[in-house]
Amino acid sequence: MFGKKEGSSTSNAKLDPNRIPNHIAIIMDGNGRWAQKRHLPRVAGHKQGMQTVKNVTIAASKLGVKVLSLYAFSTENWKRPSSEVNYLMQLPIKFFSTFVPDLVKHNVRVMVMGDITKLPQGTQKAVNDAIADTAECDGMILNFALNYGSRDEIIRATQQIAKKVAAKEISIDQIDEQLLSQNMMTADLGELADPDLLIRTSGEERISNFMLWQIAYSELEFTNVYWPDFDRHSLEDAIVKFQGRHRRYGGLKNN
Repeated sequence: MFGKKEGSSTSNAKLDPNRIPNHIAIIMDGNGRWAQKRHLPRVAGHKQGMQTVKNVTIAASKLGVKVLSLYAFSTENWKRPSSEVNYLMQLPIKFFSTFVPDLVKHNVRVMVMGDITKLPQGTQKAVNDAIADTAECDGMILNFALNYGSRDEIIRATQQIAKKVAAKEISIDQIDEQLLSQNMMTADLGELADPDLLIRTSGEERISNFMLWQIAYSELEFTNVYWPDFDRHSLEDAIVKFQGRHRRYGGLKNN
């Protein structure tokens, strides 16, 4: 089930443009280590990582991906040094100020999941402006996870359902997978809410509280490539590996 790291045997198969995963989620990891290897401050890695976001977004859109979810800032990232957190809070402002015209050009719509009310006002404005400016785009959805944690998401969904039960809007017997999904932060994605493929960069092999409900049957791919070095070829390589998997959803492979 778990993907092979770079350096292990890779397939010589070519990418099939007719079997592109609809929803790709990426845990963008390794910015700090990328910078440290070059004797640069950690923020230099975040700056380069922002450029990677632009490149990978355009590449995914051109490939026909329908949703690209990027883990940009977790609920746990507040524990990092304040100087780094402050820099990270400025990145959405810099990113959207330069990239929104390209997003519109490529018909990409911005969505966000997470509690953005806890972000600085300037960051909130940049995010909300980007959502508004791309609202008419009907191509790929670029879904940023900002101040997002999956356990927090599940708790919030449970609380919302509990309130409905308490108000007698629904009965306990009506609580099922569909209802819980409808109360998740990905509800607006509809049938595209669950990623087909989850990629984590930098060699780490853990989920880090990202979309725990939604990735129940996602294919997982771990690569040693640091996020600032991740490019179109890295994305295509991950998709080729995905296309080599047999997704059975707990059943048996059809003959």
